Amino acid sequence: MDTSTPAVTAAMALVDPNATGGKGVEILAERRAVDARAHGELLAPAVSGVLTETGTSGRDVAAIVAGLGPGPFTGLRVGLVTAAAMGQALGVPTYGVCSLDALGQYTTATTLVATDARRKEVYWAVYRDGVRLTEPAVDRPDAVAGLLAGAGVEAALGDGAQLYATAWEVPVRDEPRYPPAAALVALAADRIRARAAGEALTPLYLRRPDAAEPRPPKPVS
Repeated sequence: MDTSTPAVTAAMALVDPNATGGKGVEILAERRAVDARAHGELLAPAVSGVLTETGTSGRDVAAIVAGLGPGPFTGLRVGLVTAAAMGQALGVPTYGVCSLDALGQYTTATTLVATDARRKEVYWAVYRDGVRLTEPAVDRPDAVAGLLAGAGVEAALGDGAQLYATAWEVPVRDEPRYPPAAALVALAADRIRARAAGEALTPLYLRRPDAAEPRPPKPVS
């Protein structure tokens, strides 16, 4: 599952135990709805939907893979809390994947992957042949463009790249726009096959949440 972007994604996948790397991943069912303000309302029905479509139950789940972001605080928290709670309830391991890495799996040329961070900013990293070349960061689009000037970036993708398409001096790909479920599972496939110990799902917020504790009232004279 992934809730790091406006897209709320849940999927059921089958991982071939005899394959290696990201190969041997089959998506059996997937639900995706795009609504930046309804992650909490949409995720549980999406999970239920893929279980129903595949005729499976929680007892059939061997592992849970979740996108760690980066993403806005509230939406990302919904996905990771749900994934962690399901892992504990079902007694199965949870594995985290950087959500930008899932988008980056679809790169060949040197590519900027950017998602919408709100506040007129993007979460971003640069990839080539599916390999991340820079650490995930959050910046204004014009600052990213300045940082990448002369770096050989040939294309951009992701919803943040599309939202600020005029900021980049390279073509912006239409797809993938949001982290694909197949790529999320592929990035965790070897851990699933090895039955590796579950991991704490630590979110990549990259900045403080919008909400803040209220300040004490000002004295009145």
